[in-house]
Amino acid sequence: MVLALGAAEPDAAYVAQIEKSRAERLARLMRDEGWLTLVGLHFLEPGSNTVGSAADNTIVLKNAPAHVGTIVLNERGVVTLTVNPAEDVRVEGEQVLTATLREAGAWPATRVSFGTVSFFVIDRGGRKALRVRDTASERRKHFAGIEYFPIDPTWRIEADWEWFERPREVMIKNILGQEMPALVPGKAVFEREGKTFELLPLVDGSDDPMMFVISDLTSGVETYGAARFVYADPPRGGKVVLDFNEAINPPCAFTPFATCPLPPKENRMEIAVRAGEKDYRGEHE
Repeated sequence: MVLALGAAEPDAAYVAQIEKSRAERLARLMRDEGWLTLVGLHFLEPGSNTVGSAADNTIVLKNAPAHVGTIVLNERGVVTLTVNPAEDVRVEGEQVLTATLREAGAWPATRVSFGTVSFFVIDRGGRKALRVRDTASERRKHFAGIEYFPIDPTWRIEADWEWFERPREVMIKNILGQEMPALVPGKAVFEREGKTFELLPLVDGSDDPMMFVISDLTSGVETYGAARFVYADPPRGGKVVLDFNEAINPPCAFTPFATCPLPPKENRMEIAVRAGEKDYRGEHE
């Protein structure tokens, strides 16, 4: 659907499309694997790391058995778990004494669970960490919902897409201050309020949606201060559709245990983008 800039009111079909997208977004947030169930991010030290709720553990987890077991991070980056046999701890749903923990990435991570709590290994900036979930988290139980700006069809922008001669390496910083290089294949170019914008996407694969990490003059006032995300389908015919009515908060707006990218300088828009999600007003744990 192509909507002309300056349209006074969104048509019913467009409103239904946006509302459907928002309902699906809410369902993803609320599911067992959604961001609202994150309750911890604990970086592993080389060697032995004991895990459990008791204060004498290297990594102390709420709502866990006193001594879950011992996690060893070896010099090759391999992570293994030795389970305390006195506790009901499951690895991929099975009771085992030892296991190698596969980290999240190309393959599904190995999940360790006990009651409503589970953890798995992730890599952040070359460091291994435990990402911890609790399906009974307070953040999930007391989720306050999402507020939106009114739907404005003029914020559905058909931008020009310009391929770079070769992908550019751009350093992307995350909210922890870590930097990682990203290859950017091109840019989306459009004009708004007399200004020209050239936004850079993050792309996993040629057929995957592009993610634009943006900030604007509403950031930290009406919207989440660090960034918002706008997803777009791959460009076709030299065009890419950026619908800012579908701009969403990053996971970090809902939990302090996520590591979200910050916008590159090209994506810091010097206008107020009053479209999409507003800042989350709910209480954190």
